[in-house]
Amino acid sequence: MQRTNVSTGAEWENKVGYSRATRIGNQIEVSGTVAVEDGKPAYIDDAYRQTKCILGIIEKSIQKLGPELNDVIRTRIYVTDISKWHEVGKAHEEYFTTVKPATSMLEVSNLIKPEFLVEIEATAITNP
Repeated sequence: MQRTNVSTGAEWENKVGYSRATRIGNQIEVSGTVAVEDGKPAYIDDAYRQTKCILGIIEKSIQKLGPELNDVIRTRIYVTDISKWHEVGKAHEEYFTTVKPATSMLEVSNLIKPEFLVEIEATAITNP
């Protein structure tokens, strides 16, 4: 099957050896995504706005591969402070009001930089 990769130019993509998103057949996997704008951490200390930023990056990455957010079947949300779950969940719900993918939200001790409060992965399935 053909593989199609999408890059967003994140500094870690080449250092770690990954793509923002990869499509093989009808499956798309989106790598862990953090809130970055102009190559810098965005919306420091605001979990809601970081989540909105992340989901916007994920949406653009998925659209480059053909489908839309309504093809997302799963998200995985990593937060550094689970007490912010409501802010993160509100932003997630705004993107996925009708889609309602399966999801998990887990607290982790750290992300790649201390400014990041949230990281999200996504899986989408679409027509081949």
